[in-house]
Amino acid sequence: MDRRAFFKKAAVTGIGAAAATTLAAPALAQALPKINWRLTSSFPKSLDTIYGGAEDLAKHVAAATDGNFAIQTFAAGEIVPGLQAADAVSSGTVEMCHTCSYYYVGKDPTFAIGTAIPFGLNARLTNSWFYEGNGNRLMNEFYATHGLYGFIAGNTGAQMGGWFRKEINTVEDFKGVKMRIAGLAGRVVEKLGVVPQQIAGGDIYPALEKGTIDAAEWVGPYDDQKLGFYKVAKYYYYPAFWEGGPVIHAFANKEKFDALPKAYQAALQDACAFANTSMMAKYDKKNPIAIRELAAQGTVLRPFSQDILSACFDAAKEVYADISSKNPTFKKIYDDQVAFKKEAYLWMQLSEYTYDTFMMIQQRNGKL
Repeated sequence: MDRRAFFKKAAVTGIGAAAATTLAAPALAQALPKINWRLTSSFPKSLDTIYGGAEDLAKHVAAATDGNFAIQTFAAGEIVPGLQAADAVSSGTVEMCHTCSYYYVGKDPTFAIGTAIPFGLNARLTNSWFYEGNGNRLMNEFYATHGLYGFIAGNTGAQMGGWFRKEINTVEDFKGVKMRIAGLAGRVVEKLGVVPQQIAGGDIYPALEKGTIDAAEWVGPYDDQKLGFYKVAKYYYYPAFWEGGPVIHAFANKEKFDALPKAYQAALQDACAFANTSMMAKYDKKNPIAIRELAAQGTVLRPFSQDILSACFDAAKEVYADISSKNPTFKKIYDDQVAFKKEAYLWMQLSEYTYDTFMMIQQRNGKL
């Protein structure tokens, strides 16, 4: 072939290819439909970090799809009450929600594992079990039976054990205490004499103020300070042994999720992963500031005693054994998580635990 003719042909071909690429881009954009979804949250807008997870995922989905896939977020109560968010998704009232799986243990105790169970995984191990273990697969097999498809879209880290009007020094002190507490933790502390109550976040303060309840747990210093619990209860206990790494889920109506273009499914999954990481980072920044302020405002910090923790651990084992004997789905997922936890702690006690312990000792000695 003539050398000049070859380069001339190549140049024409290149121009043609570039033109084809230019023409193809709008065609591709047009192929992705305009879709508008509504998302109802279980949280009030005043709790900017936990409610903000829903806003974060909506913004990232919009950015990834040039605004073609729009998700409008609504606070608890704007469409349905906070504790009915997943029900609204299952029924098709809304396409999506941002909530905690364990709010729905009344339907099936397996829902609790999706958020956190007493003496379960911390935040880092929770992510690992869901992302790299069998967590996502097993939980979504279960969620599908309720018309849901779930993404982990937030984590608060280990929470505080709650606000009490009186000191809790012994197991006996729990008897008769009316406490707002979520998930299977209610069944565990009930064995110690607590009267558990399921109350949405926005309703906790008035219940505590009026004496309808004697104690309440929510999240941790930043959110609890915003809700004003320190004004009506003096003692702030730690840790929440029932929430070592609780997940906030984004649930989509499964039928509507399956009907989405694959590109939109991927955008939603990535947006939820961002919301999950971002929420934990925000709490790690905000909680240290808030706990100092709460202490300055007169809050009395108290650890749960080892006797109390041990009694609750034994009670939790009894609860799990009882549920597992009656609910094969719960048993399958619970056993998988326990096996994962056993392996994970073999490593973490060598690495994270020893490192963090040393650094905390340096802090207490004034060297940091």
